[in-house]
Amino acid sequence: MKSSKNKAISILSQSDNILYYNNFLSTVEAQVLYQKLLHNLDWQQYPIRMFGKTIWQPRLIAWYGDKGIQYTYSQTTLTAEGWDNDLKQLREKLQHELQLNFNSVLANLYRDGQDSMGWHSDDEKELGTQPTIASISLGTARKFQLRQKEDHKIKTTVLLEPGSLLLMQGDSQHKWQHQIAKTKRITTPRINLTFRKIQP
Repeated sequence: MKSSKNKAISILSQSDNILYYNNFLSTVEAQVLYQKLLHNLDWQQYPIRMFGKTIWQPRLIAWYGDKGIQYTYSQTTLTAEGWDNDLKQLREKLQHELQLNFNSVLANLYRDGQDSMGWHSDDEKELGTQPTIASISLGTARKFQLRQKEDHKIKTTVLLEPGSLLLMQGDSQHKWQHQIAKTKRITTPRINLTFRKIQP
């Protein structure tokens, strides 16, 4: 894959805990990878418990990583059976260019604007005390919203373009929540690849 030369943009003022690289992948790389992953990954839809009710997650997901690694969220446990070759190459690119080491990736497929992700933090215990999440976007651009946990009035929004990388690290998961809200304006799919390191 082509080396990324663009510099990071800090999303939060006076903090480097959430960084945005708007061209981590070239336009052509992002388009080719999007088509391959859309058709090759093992996309599944799982039920989750919300407000005492069981509903279907409003998106499809796929879980890959070192064989046997498990991740549990919303009462769903995922077990990795290994790596897709394209995802493995992306992991190597993250390690080579940013010196980040990951052993798993949760892929999300938002089929259109009605697929979404509600307010949450990636703070499950198996991610460690200060997790690093590297989020690569492909396909249709979607708005990524952040709000401070202690004061929900403090918010910011980032448009995640195809080929971009959003890096969340340090205490970002302890201080901030994020979401991908529903929108009627979007009618085409988006793939989001969230690389992470599961602790033993």
